[in-house]
Amino acid sequence: MSLPVSIQDYRRTQQARIDEALERLSPPESEYPLTIHRAMRYSLFAGGKRIRPILCLEAAASVADSSPGVEVPACALEMIHTYSLIHDDLPALDNDDYRRGRPSCHKAFGEAIAILAGDALLTRAFQVVAEGTGVPAARQVGVVRELAQAAGTVNGMIGGQVADLEAEGKPVEEEHLHYIHRAKTAALIRAAVRVGGIYAGASEEQLEALSRYGGRIGLAFQIVDDVLDVVESTEGLGKTAGKDAAQKKATFPALYGVERSRRMAQQAEMEALAALEIFGERARRLRELAALIVERSA
Repeated sequence: MSLPVSIQDYRRTQQARIDEALERLSPPESEYPLTIHRAMRYSLFAGGKRIRPILCLEAAASVADSSPGVEVPACALEMIHTYSLIHDDLPALDNDDYRRGRPSCHKAFGEAIAILAGDALLTRAFQVVAEGTGVPAARQVGVVRELAQAAGTVNGMIGGQVADLEAEGKPVEEEHLHYIHRAKTAALIRAAVRVGGIYAGASEEQLEALSRYGGRIGLAFQIVDDVLDVVESTEGLGKTAGKDAAQKKATFPALYGVERSRRMAQQAEMEALAALEIFGERARRLRELAALIVERSA
């Protein structure tokens, strides 16, 4: 099958592929209790870019010609990511009323249901991987371990979120800032490509290359996020702009300024691309996705 002409066409095709799988793997709104399933789907189908699951799909494609069922762990990644956004928006954390251009889950359904919707998406992620992969047990266990570690407290999302909260209102320290970005955001992006590689049966050398790529592009992703919070509007971002500065968060622009932060994101992209050399042309889309992440405006 020929590749789409542009990365934009490719991304739309893959977004549709992920959305179709998410529809199949998510409880319908008609399933009792109705409210929790409505809230889960409200956030899950709110128009996300699906970057993490697409990275997972393409990492698998860089390793093997075919990986049947890889949409399942890819969707698990999106469920975990969406859970984190629901909880991040809560008043006790980032306190944001908007996400992806519409009211946050807690504004639409109340705080209690939003908390439970996040919890439900996190647990659903592990359920779908346990039920529906069809790969050898060792790979399945590897995928579960990777997801759990990336979402956890030791160099994972929750650990990064805690460090982020504790840094608010304090002088920005370089080591602490890099830990926040590495754990809060880069860990799940790194996991996305590792999960794809593990699922497809990557060798140790291939998995190490994907890990380097994912770690560097994950860092670049969060640096760009920090910059966009400074330079873009609320309408352009789909969430409240300027909140990082208002909450005195530890960010790259706060420590290095906008222009140096942009250069650092570009440097991280170059390092990510260098990690893909062993894959040759098979990694074409991973390279294009790296550029898309660094050059995006929202």
